[in-house]
Amino acid sequence: MRLVAPVSWPPKLELTRELRRRHGRAGWTPSVSSAGGQATAERATEPFVIALDGPAASGKSSVGLGTARELGFRYFDTGLLYRMLTWLALELGVNTSDAERLAELVDHLDIDVDPMGRVFRGQADITDQLQQPAVDTAVSAVSAHPQVRDALRPAQRALIRPPGLVMAGRDIGTVIVPEAPLKIWLSASPEERARRRSRQTGGPFERVLEGMRRRDQLDASRDAAPMARAFDAVLVDTTGVAPEDVIKRIVDLARSRGASSLKNRV
Repeated sequence: MRLVAPVSWPPKLELTRELRRRHGRAGWTPSVSSAGGQATAERATEPFVIALDGPAASGKSSVGLGTARELGFRYFDTGLLYRMLTWLALELGVNTSDAERLAELVDHLDIDVDPMGRVFRGQADITDQLQQPAVDTAVSAVSAHPQVRDALRPAQRALIRPPGLVMAGRDIGTVIVPEAPLKIWLSASPEERARRRSRQTGGPFERVLEGMRRRDQLDASRDAAPMARAFDAVLVDTTGVAPEDVIKRIVDLARSRGASSLKNRV
């Protein structure tokens, strides 16, 4: 999964190469700017990470992308990795309970993400397929395997590069980048989140709501990296709040913690 440095936002993410070097033998070794934003010559060159966690359909994608644009940072939704792996496992008929086989598939994702967030395998756009009910149903089981999470964690860490990164997921602030200077826990009511996902997929609201509640329970109760709010994360409820207002709040928080000096360093 190679992050190509852009001359302007947003970048193209080429996933395959980064995943194949996921053991960290090459590339950037991340050193994340610490909270508080103390200005030193060394710290000024360190990447500023915003850890954006929360349950499904809480607004992470729209808010994360908007925040990244505003600050001149890169953006990546780590949930895409688990959805990609789940989709590939279903396509190949791999049992989602086979943790070892799933971990082996990580090296064979061969998937790119374009600047607008569309996901490609070869020349085929598979973006919409990643949000279909079959993937929704299976992704929690896939992401619950410790072997899968271990296989993907170094690739996620390798995305941390100057000037900064908005990284969205469910365990960014607790597991992937616990040293992030700004952690946000994005939330919304289950009903609001189900309405959003229903509009996105066309699925019946009640069925989507039931699936959403089931996934919340699975994600929060799994043994490996359960979905949980970091103790120092700022809670932001997006229910009934316009995305631009949420983005402004997070941008203001980031700048108050030292991100403002990085805005023009893309």
